[in-house]
Amino acid sequence: MPYRLPPLNSLRAFEAAARHLSFKLAGEELSVTPTAISHQIRSLEDALGFPLFHRLTRAIELTAKGRAMLPKVREGLDAFAAAIESTRCDEQSGRLHVSSPPTFLSRWLIRHLPGFAVRHPEIQLHMAASLGMIDLPDGSAGTVPEALPEHPGREDEAEISIRFGRGSYPGCQVERLFSPVYAAVCSPRLLFGTQALKVPGDLAHQVLLHDDTIPELMVRPTWAEWLALAGVSGVDSDAGMHFSDSGLVLSAAIDGVGIALASTPLIEAEVAAGRLVVLFDIVIRRPQSYFLVIPDAVAGRPVVRAFRAWLLEEAGRMAAAQAG
Repeated sequence: MPYRLPPLNSLRAFEAAARHLSFKLAGEELSVTPTAISHQIRSLEDALGFPLFHRLTRAIELTAKGRAMLPKVREGLDAFAAAIESTRCDEQSGRLHVSSPPTFLSRWLIRHLPGFAVRHPEIQLHMAASLGMIDLPDGSAGTVPEALPEHPGREDEAEISIRFGRGSYPGCQVERLFSPVYAAVCSPRLLFGTQALKVPGDLAHQVLLHDDTIPELMVRPTWAEWLALAGVSGVDSDAGMHFSDSGLVLSAAIDGVGIALASTPLIEAEVAAGRLVVLFDIVIRRPQSYFLVIPDAVAGRPVVRAFRAWLLEEAGRMAAAQAG
C-alpha cells in the first residue's frame, strides 16, 4: 500500500520550528523566510486536521499533538538522512589497485597514505611496487594497467598506476605529479667528521653510494654527471658502493656509510627529521616525471575519483611548500 505522507518540506519546517520554538530561527536554518516556514506548517496542519503550535504574541508553543508527533517526525528525518549517507558510502566504497615505482611508494606515497585512510576509510587500497612502472630508455612505457573485467560485482574495483616517465600513455588519463630533482645527501654526522664536507671537492675523501636500480645511464643520475656540474676533477666517479635497490642506498646514507644522490621530493621526511642533509646547491634534473595514469575505462569510478582528488591535492601541497 503506498504511503500517504505530507510534503517532506513541511515536515522539515515543523521539526526545525519545534526544535527552535521559533519560525525565524527555523527559517535561518533552512534558508527560507519565517513567512515560508509559517506557510509550510499551516499547510501541514491543514493536511493533518489539527494544530501543531499555539501562536502567541511573541512566541510559539507546541500543542499536545505537536509534542506527540515531534519525536516520530525527527526519527523519520534521521532515517532519511542515514539512508542517503549509507548510499553515498556504498557508491564510494570498493577496492583500488595502485602500482608504483618502489622508491616512490616506500619513500613518498606511504608517508602520505594515513591522510587518505582518514578521508576514505571505506576504500580498500591494494599497493604494488614494480620496476615496470619506470619507462624504458626509449621513452616507451612498460605495462600500462588495463581496466579490470566488466561484470556484476566489480564496479567497485579498479586498477591504476603511478609511473615514472615522459607522460605518453595512450588510452589513459595522465596527470603530472612532480619531477624529481637529484641532489647529494648524507647523514649530518658526516658534515663535521674527520673529513669535513665544506666544498664539493671534499667528496674525494668520502664513500660514494651508487643507485643501480635503473641501469640506463640516460635515466638515472650519476656521480660523473654531478661531479662535472660541480667542476670537480680527479675523483673516481665509479668508486664506492653500488646497490641494486634505491631504498638500500638511502638507508646507507642515513646510517652514515657515505654520500648518495637522491630525489629531493622523496626524502622530504628524512630531511625534516634531520636524518639527512642536502649538500651544496648542485642538482641534476631529468625530463622524466612521476605521473598518475588512469585507464579511460575506469576514470569515472568513485574509488578512482576519490584517490585522484586526494593524490593531486597532496602533490600540490608539497609543491606549494617547496615554493614557499
